[in-house]
Amino acid sequence: MPAAADFQSSNLFDLTGLVALVTGGGSGIGLMISQGLAANGAKVYITGRRLEVLESTAKEWAQQQVGGVMIPLQMDATNKESIKAARDVVAEKEGRLHILVNNAGQSGPLSNFLNEPSPSAQKEASSLGPALFAQESFEEWSNLYAVNTFSIYFVTVAFLDLLDKGSKDREGYTSNVINITSISGLIKLAQRHFCYNSSKAAGSHLTKMLSSEFAVKGIPVRVNAIAPGVYESGMTHDVIEGSEATDKVGMPIWSIPAKRPGSAQEMAGTVVYLASPAGEYMNGQELVIDGGYLAVNPSRT
Repeated sequence: MPAAADFQSSNLFDLTGLVALVTGGGSGIGLMISQGLAANGAKVYITGRRLEVLESTAKEWAQQQVGGVMIPLQMDATNKESIKAARDVVAEKEGRLHILVNNAGQSGPLSNFLNEPSPSAQKEASSLGPALFAQESFEEWSNLYAVNTFSIYFVTVAFLDLLDKGSKDREGYTSNVINITSISGLIKLAQRHFCYNSSKAAGSHLTKMLSSEFAVKGIPVRVNAIAPGVYESGMTHDVIEGSEATDKVGMPIWSIPAKRPGSAQEMAGTVVYLASPAGEYMNGQELVIDGGYLAVNPSRT
């Protein structure tokens, strides 16, 4: 029988001594994740394109004097040379990696008229098709996929050897990758952005493929995903307060049951669970944290 202390949260979710890297970790959902990992003892490399944002975030966290540290590391998750350079820094300084969170993402081309209730909105095939064709471009789609989907693949495989070393670094612990997808990749509605939703759906399936390929090859690295609903971030732009504002961002058919956006603690708690000893048996899964959005709206889950 396990000792009673084994069931205490301090042991179940302790990340002390673990090394983590969070892409897009200096703001928005990435910052929520970085705070959760660091508060529970991890050393967290926060990456992004804007070094000044990363440095400011790390400095502010250091003033809290709680848990582990945040270390700013400039990296463009859509550039192979930048990824490799960041990987080399972590390899030199740490020699291993235990937690990789692929959070970098952005919104993309919008076709706002898809959700317009006005009589002039395009609803007939003869007008809708040409309007959609003219509104967006191949370049916009490619650029968004590079951030939301391609980066998951290239960052993960670049750091795979360090993650493998992380699993061998601590007995009983398996290094893990956590991909931040979205309920937009699971909802059947376009929500005005076919490109964004399909890029997130691709990220969900990429999670499954990476998990399976690593598992069948005997590589001890778990891969899971988290699909958030409506949370405050750079992509939602404004402060979200109340049910009406939450639905304005999420654009559901039926209002979100929770009637509010998700909190930083709820996001951090889910990541900490997957990254910690408590989540060791989880592999190849996508956890949805959406306040009930998909429970009342058409989805593919």
